[in-house]
Amino acid sequence: MINSSLEYLKGVGPMRAALLNEELGLKTVNDLIYFFPFRYVDRTRFHKINEIDNTNLDIQIIGFVKTIEEHGFGRKKRLVILFSDHENEIELVFFKKIIWIKKIIKLQAKYIIFGKPSFFNGQYSIVHPEMELVDDVNFKKNVKFHPVYHSTEKLKKNNIYSKQIAKIIKNAFLKINNNFHENLSSDIIKKNNFFSRKEALINVHFPENKEKLNRAIYRMKFEELFFLQLSILLNKITLKKIKSNIFKKIDYNFNTVYECLPFTLTNAQKKVIKEIRKDVLSGYKMNRLIQGDVGSGKTIVALMSILMSIDNGFQSALMAPTSVLAFQHYRSIIEYCKNLNLNVSLLTGATKSSEKKQIIKELSTGEIDIIIGTHALIEDNILFKNLGLVIIDEQHKFGVAQRAKLSQKSILSPHVIVLTATPIPRTLAMTFYGDLDVSVIDELPPGRKPIKTVHKFDSDKEGVFLFLKEKLELGEQVYIIFPLIEESEKLDYKNLIDGFNYIDKYFSQFGFVTSMLHGKMSTEDKDRQMNNFLNKKSQILVSTTVVEVGLDVKNASVIMIENAERFGLAQLHQLRGRVGRGNVQSYCILKTPFKLSHEAKYRINVLVESSNGFEISEADLKLRGPGNIMGTKQSGILNLKISNLVKDTDILILARKTAEQLIESDRILNNLENKLIKEFFISNCSEKIKWGRIS
Repeated sequence: MINSSLEYLKGVGPMRAALLNEELGLKTVNDLIYFFPFRYVDRTRFHKINEIDNTNLDIQIIGFVKTIEEHGFGRKKRLVILFSDHENEIELVFFKKIIWIKKIIKLQAKYIIFGKPSFFNGQYSIVHPEMELVDDVNFKKNVKFHPVYHSTEKLKKNNIYSKQIAKIIKNAFLKINNNFHENLSSDIIKKNNFFSRKEALINVHFPENKEKLNRAIYRMKFEELFFLQLSILLNKITLKKIKSNIFKKIDYNFNTVYECLPFTLTNAQKKVIKEIRKDVLSGYKMNRLIQGDVGSGKTIVALMSILMSIDNGFQSALMAPTSVLAFQHYRSIIEYCKNLNLNVSLLTGATKSSEKKQIIKELSTGEIDIIIGTHALIEDNILFKNLGLVIIDEQHKFGVAQRAKLSQKSILSPHVIVLTATPIPRTLAMTFYGDLDVSVIDELPPGRKPIKTVHKFDSDKEGVFLFLKEKLELGEQVYIIFPLIEESEKLDYKNLIDGFNYIDKYFSQFGFVTSMLHGKMSTEDKDRQMNNFLNKKSQILVSTTVVEVGLDVKNASVIMIENAERFGLAQLHQLRGRVGRGNVQSYCILKTPFKLSHEAKYRINVLVESSNGFEISEADLKLRGPGNIMGTKQSGILNLKISNLVKDTDILILARKTAEQLIESDRILNNLENKLIKEFFISNCSEKIKWGRIS
């Protein structure tokens, strides 16, 4: 009954069923039951006509019809009803269905009217209000908070407004006779003082009062997030059963690099390396997310993990989203491993054919120990002899399928580490990566000075350039970032070139050299410009966000971001992380026009006041929502019907804790008290896509 087609529901039929499916994705009665209102209208309050002002959204008035008159001709014809609340009067105006409305409206009869007031020609009126005879108020007598449902233009053209959807949903409840099976245990319901599922669903759609509405919404949000977390945690158990290679030894390669490090690892780095060591000794596949703020030292942790793999006779692969970042990793690993007899190779889209053939051959024979590359690593012809470890840097830049493809290039599933320098808010980490083990590097290396962030306007250019000149004269280097956004690429590209020419002309008179870097350059040109900056042949790098992640130039102490108002919070924070990598005081200058939107001011202020990536990511989540932060394709998998990862943090934490306790006490949900949970899970959740899963 609950899974029957909408076509057979009273008030629907084949045509409406097809429209509801096409426009709202509603196919079955169950889909309709879980199509929740997006807001509610409080019909408990009645306004007086003299209380109407321009702050009113929707108002409700009780009174009587005084007169009914037609005005105008043809298309300009309208029906005007003069309505009185016994003290004042207001016009109710209808432009459609005039003949039908005129027939059914009764003079002097008592009505409740409901609608949005509009101000025209010095007075208020209500266009196309809802009208109902007080004597006919039956269903609505008990429903004080009216649901409002999303509709679409196409549905409205076919007379399917929110009100019609509410009637169809009411018919769905009647068809199944309010017969909803419980899907939570009596223990969970009692412990949290939840409504039953039946009570919650009825009061979400047709609330008796505000208190019952709030309790119903809370129960339905918990239910949705609980089954989501249960799915994630059970998937995590499945992942932990996948067999993988055991890295028994910590040997020459690991110890040599560890002892020669020019710095001491932080306690946070040591803790994460211990967690990885425990994983690779277990005999089961490691799936670990390592998140840490910019400059926290994730690359060293990744390198030490690679050396564990090599010490045990296995190959390692590190995949980065851009050739610039891949080259940066290659250069860094070559430097750290210079005293070891290791074959380290770089493979990107720009690698020459002859060189690529040699790399493919040496990977298949096991001659290459470490391969660093971009998407080129997941091409079908890339095969490994014994791949033991896969590391994915800036993992959010890759799709799930791309990540999986790399980790499938081995007979026995390799261990996987994914890195992110974009701190993930707790709610998103629990959800998008809830089936992975998460390590956090929450400590910066000693000696790092906090970056000073300042906001300057375009009119401050002269003073800013003098400041940059002072820093350059001290032997320090500078990044200047320009936006290059797809939607306005031509104009941005022109601004970048004009900006480079101006900067080059200004600073060359003082003997300073400027390099330029952007995504449209050939790999050879990029490498040349990067090397010039890395080797201090140029002192200024004018660039787009191609330098956003991974670039590590310890001598660079200032980054100036042009049109900072056009960047997102996370991106600004990532760009700021390109400086502050040495021991000198570093600066981030956010340059904008004087006129800024409220949201842009907020973003700039957050960056100026905070250098904590987790605080910034929480602020970013509130601004943009999970969809834009995690990528729409990934966030769409959630398909949440009623809960919100930004607003419902407390409910999510409760749902997660409840799911964890349940699995701890009854891992396969076989206990009698969990029978209802298991039945609902198998029917509704067991086929959910595992979006955090790596392979």
